[in-house]
Amino acid sequence: MAKTITTRYDVAEHLRTPEEMAAYLEACIEEAQGDASFIAKALGDIARAKGMSQVARDAGLSRESLYKALSGERSPNFDTILKVISALGIKLHAEAIHASNSAAQHVA
Repeated sequence: MAKTITTRYDVAEHLRTPEEMAAYLEACIEEAQGDASFIAKALGDIARAKGMSQVARDAGLSRESLYKALSGERSPNFDTILKVISALGIKLHAEAIHASNSAAQHVA
């Protein structure tokens, strides 16, 4: 019987367009359930797909500090997150949760 050789899956290899990167981040934000380090790790995946050195330069951070901040082992400062998101060319937006539900509560 032949041995099966597996390789580690790296999502960064599959994030090719800005739209794919934004969709990946959106899915991770929904899945994170408030876990900031999970979102930081997702940003790290996107940064690796785009090129960590370039993202670090565009964000005004050293490559080493960017790797640490986006490792998923810690929760980076929000200002770091904002710098990275800007360097990645991604825009954050806000959306009301259960908008129709809260509107009904105010009418009742």
